[in-house]
Amino acid sequence: MKTEKIGFALCGSFCTFEPVLAAMTRLCREYETVQPILSTAVAGTDSRFGTAESFRTRIEAICRRPIWDSLTQVEPIGPRKLLDLLVVAPCTGNTLAKLAAGVADTPVTLACKAHLRNARPIVLAVSTNDGLAANARSIGTLLDRKHLYFVPFGQDDAEKKPTSLVADMAQIPETVAEALKGQQLQPILLR
Repeated sequence: MKTEKIGFALCGSFCTFEPVLAAMTRLCREYETVQPILSTAVAGTDSRFGTAESFRTRIEAICRRPIWDSLTQVEPIGPRKLLDLLVVAPCTGNTLAKLAAGVADTPVTLACKAHLRNARPIVLAVSTNDGLAANARSIGTLLDRKHLYFVPFGQDDAEKKPTSLVADMAQIPETVAEALKGQQLQPILLR
């Protein structure tokens, strides 16, 4: 097993949770430590895709670690250098915008800020209905930042949702492996 410590933060794009949890499972087979982190929305929202408690139970079973879902739990990531890499999947439009603007007011965004303090890699797996609209600016800003790597992404339904973008969640483990080497997995844009 690989010894790098991986953080895995989930935001509230609930429709992508099944492929995200499959990628999380693959990472847990490869790495000794995968620390789950939940956004406030994921920690407390029941949706048509499942209850917050059912997702919490599944995530803790996959990672075999207690979830971090508060600001006080994630703040030490920076000063204590707790992680070697942090995954944000799914990374919603709200989280993209906050990261682009330097806002750190949720467990996920504060985990990112704390982790970046150490110039360590973050992998973002985009999932937003306005990636080619209001969040295009955020994506562009983050593509230009150091230590940020994107899971390859593209339009998920160009006819019904022409501005929607989603990452290929199955490529999270490969993106993690490349980011640990300081490389962006290519191609970044999917057809």
